[in-house]
Amino acid sequence: MLSDTPRTFVGSTTFTVTGMTCDHCRRAVTQEISAVEGVESVAVDLASGTVTVSTDQPVDRADIAAAVDEAGYVLVP
Repeated sequence: MLSDTPRTFVGSTTFTVTGMTCDHCRRAVTQEISAVEGVESVAVDLASGTVTVSTDQPVDRADIAAAVDEAGYVLVP
């Protein structure tokens, strides 16, 4: 879903992330994305492999991709 998201977004956006299989994955991804400036909330759905990010100010999707990478997973382009 990354390609459907403008470079900078505000509000709620859903991304597809590969490799998440357990609660540890959920915590790692949530922690890293939550640290991005402007992110209000993160909701991880392990079954669908999606992460919904809500922001209160413009956030660059590259920052979300970097946070997911730091957690050890991959944001699907």
